[in-house]
Amino acid sequence: MLNFIIKTHQKDTVYKGNQIFILNKGMNSGKPQKEPFSNSFVIVFPDERDAETVYWLAYSLWKSNFWHQFLIGSVIPFLRIKDFKEEFDSKVNEMMLEHELHQKQVQALRLLEQKQDQLHQDIVLINDLRRTILSRFCRK
Repeated sequence: MLNFIIKTHQKDTVYKGNQIFILNKGMNSGKPQKEPFSNSFVIVFPDERDAETVYWLAYSLWKSNFWHQFLIGSVIPFLRIKDFKEEFDSKVNEMMLEHELHQKQVQALRLLEQKQDQLHQDIVLINDLRRTILSRFCRK
């Protein structure tokens, strides 16, 4: 069983141990990050391995727009901490029942993330080369 504490992040608070932050306002609610958001929940873990495992679960939930069904508010939608705690706990428990499958999926997600970063770098280089060629062409 994973041990973690979910609470609302307070600005300028320093947390001991390992933590991830979950955005709680806007259409990207549920987005996990290792650095704090101004409007976020913090999940504190005693173990780095647990933090990494839960990070990828939170990432999967965010990418699949799982949290959209729990958003409330007409102008700026937000996620209530009560709803987040209930649903996140149940999803973590489901993940622990199929831990081996989850680990394989995390490996696949990491590989896809690395490939995406490499492709993004390639696109930046292609655009730089295009600009260089066009600037040489325009000089003549």
